Amino acid sequence: MNNKNFLVVRLFCFALLGVLCASSFASAQEEGEPVVVDEVIAQVNNDIVTLSMLRREMREAAEVLRQTQRTMTPEQATAEIAKRQPEIIASLINEQLLLQRAKELNLTNEVEAEVNRRMLAVAKEQGISTLEALDQALRQSGLNPVEVRRTLRTEITKEYVLGGEVDQRLLYGLSTEEVKKYYDQNQARFRQPETIELSEIFLSLAGKPEAEVKARAQALVQQARAANANFGELAAANSERTDNAGARTGAQTKGKVGAFQVQDLRTDIAAALKNVQSGQTSDPLRTDEGYIIFRVDKRTASGGASFDDRKVREAIVLERRGAERTKYLRKLRGEAYVKIADNYRASVEPILNAAATPETTTTPAGTTTGGR
Repeated sequence: MNNKNFLVVRLFCFALLGVLCASSFASAQEEGEPVVVDEVIAQVNNDIVTLSMLRREMREAAEVLRQTQRTMTPEQATAEIAKRQPEIIASLINEQLLLQRAKELNLTNEVEAEVNRRMLAVAKEQGISTLEALDQALRQSGLNPVEVRRTLRTEITKEYVLGGEVDQRLLYGLSTEEVKKYYDQNQARFRQPETIELSEIFLSLAGKPEAEVKARAQALVQQARAANANFGELAAANSERTDNAGARTGAQTKGKVGAFQVQDLRTDIAAALKNVQSGQTSDPLRTDEGYIIFRVDKRTASGGASFDDRKVREAIVLERRGAERTKYLRKLRGEAYVKIADNYRASVEPILNAAATPETTTTPAGTTTGGR
């Protein structure tokens, strides 16, 4: 889990902000510590976006960027995210509007149930039996369980509001004629894609001479291609893939990694498997972490297009929901009191008024038409 979360300072009005700052000032004077005064960036009805919230979001965004762009230094990631400050402020304003709308829709219990469901799913994946044990594991990893839940709760809330108020209304608002017409004009999009089922043997390069690991991979390929070879047994005995706890998984899975659409495979993996047929083993593939030997357990050719009302509707939603979510957020802002501080207004307002905002161009993981 890579999300390291930071405490959100939530202040409810300018007067309260002044009281809290005064209190902090008095305490700091007594303890001889420097005074930190928060800054209001925007007021959104009765809630506000503060400088501390912005800094938290920018720190998290920089960490995610650094994790995805391994060649970036922390300083480079921070500098890159600094360029996106107006976009992040716009997202925080939209976030406040969505959280407020969730309260109006009485989604609290539904959201909390989903938070618990997802936390339990994570616990199960890690072989942890209870949420209490998961909280302990998070603390041991340097994460605050309260902050992890807060971040998850916020993201689920936004998913539910946008999913229910925009995506589902669009999904069920399409006429039968409109759905059929879209299918007729886009049949190529609904062809059955080529799929592939894979098993693997992974050999890590960590702390080992590369020549030695490469030679071992080539020897395993020869064994796997021999008559009557059992790839699953070879994987169980040799694969060095581990779970998050550091335990080898090959013995349990016998190297099986699942089924995939060929079009979704990573470029280097797709190239390595291009001419490998069902039952065959690939040459070793060199990656940043080590060498991978794949066995194609099953390959299914692509098929013709077929009409499925639900899938066609979902395709239309995916195509249109960016614009529809932008309209929805613009409507929420139009009905709300939104005041942006003078030194931020010129850079943030054009983003809020653009054709698409940061809040509407992202796709929540694991959802097609919203979280509900």
